[in-house]
Amino acid sequence: MRLIPVTKHTLSYMQSLYKEAFPKKERKPFSLLLKKQKQGIADLFLIEEEKNSPLGLLITMQDPSSDIVLLDYLAITPNGRGKGTGSQALSLFRRKYEGKRLLLEIEKPDPSAANSEERLRRKNFYLRNHFTETGICVQVYGVEMELLTNGCSLTFEDYVLLYKNTMGKLHTAFLRIKKIS
Repeated sequence: MRLIPVTKHTLSYMQSLYKEAFPKKERKPFSLLLKKQKQGIADLFLIEEEKNSPLGLLITMQDPSSDIVLLDYLAITPNGRGKGTGSQALSLFRRKYEGKRLLLEIEKPDPSAANSEERLRRKNFYLRNHFTETGICVQVYGVEMELLTNGCSLTFEDYVLLYKNTMGKLHTAFLRIKKIS
């Protein structure tokens, strides 16, 4: 398995997988991701088998003024699920950004949520794959999220600064990021 940078030939596939995998309220405009890629802030990868068969996508944002990399989006196609694809993709992610502080956002577990089992399954998946709780929960995009890292130290201020440095002050202000616990 490997991470392949998106190209003009794979762009439409990635964009449709992105739209299919993530709720609209949690998606950044795809054009913004491409702009950030050109600026060297975002990396857009397809997750592929050695046979060039796409199994998912992985999108990161890297703070140019610190060592923090946000795993912004990870999606595995239905034919790649349940086969260790997600775990292998996270291993590739950790190797690609070795020596960096790795961060990801997950929907905050909530027993009253309609998708409470899915949220808990997702959190347990990341915990099994060497990510740890930070104790920081935020509201971003109007969604309550929990922050996980690769065991590194992270503050709420680091998190907000990551958004300011990658997305800009105006976009960050628009998100109205709040610490909720």
